[in-house]
Amino acid sequence: MLIQQIGEGQFQPGDKLPTESAIMQAQGVSRTVVREAISRLQASGYVETRHGIGTFVLERRAETPLLIDPATITTLKDVLAMLELRISLEVESAGLAAERRSKEQLQAMWALLETMRAGVEQPDQAVNADLELHLLIARSTGNRYFSDIMSYLGTVMIPRTRLNSAYLAHDDQQRYQRRLDAEHEAIVKAIENGEVEAARSAMRLHLSNSRERLQRAHREMERQVEEV
Repeated sequence: MLIQQIGEGQFQPGDKLPTESAIMQAQGVSRTVVREAISRLQASGYVETRHGIGTFVLERRAETPLLIDPATITTLKDVLAMLELRISLEVESAGLAAERRSKEQLQAMWALLETMRAGVEQPDQAVNADLELHLLIARSTGNRYFSDIMSYLGTVMIPRTRLNSAYLAHDDQQRYQRRLDAEHEAIVKAIENGEVEAARSAMRLHLSNSRERLQRAHREMERQVEEV
C-alpha cells in the first residue's frame, strides 16, 4: 500500500500524504488499517506526522547494521519480546538519568506527564507524549547510544496495543490511565531526586506491569476467539 507507493517514488521526500479519508477511499480499507499503516511507516522512518499539519515523507536514512526492523514487530508476541529488551535497556537508562539529567530535561519530563494525564480524552496525544518521555529519559543519560537505539526503534517502543489493552482486559479506561500516570510519575520523581536505584526500580516496575497488562490482553483475546 503506502510503503510500496513510497518505494516506487509516487511520493517523494517532502511530499504530504493524502488524508486518512482519501487513503481509505482509494485503498478500500478502514481508518484503523490506515492509522496502523502510517504508524509502521513512522516507526520505520519513512514518514513523520506534524501535529495539525499532516504526514510527510522523509528522506531515507542510510542503512544501519542494527538488525531490528520496527516494521517487523507486528504481533503481540513480538511486542512482548520487545518489552524484555526495553527492561534491560531502560532500567539502566533511568538510573543514569537520575545522575545526569539537566534542569531543562527534568522540566520537560514533567510537561510530558501533564500531557499524558489528558490521555483519556486524547489517547493518541498521550501515546506520543509517552514515547517522548522515554526518549527524553534516554537522552538524559548523556550517552548517545541509549538515545540512538531508542530513536531508531521509534514508536514501536510504546506500542499502540496500549490503546486497546484496557478494553481487552475489561479495565476501566480512566483507572488504567491513572495507573500509567502513577508509574511514570514515580520514575520522574526518582530522577528528579537523584535516586538512582529508585529510578531503576520504578522503571522496572512500569515495564514489567506493561508486559503483564499486554499478557492479560493476549489471554483475553485468545479466550474470545475460543468462544466464537
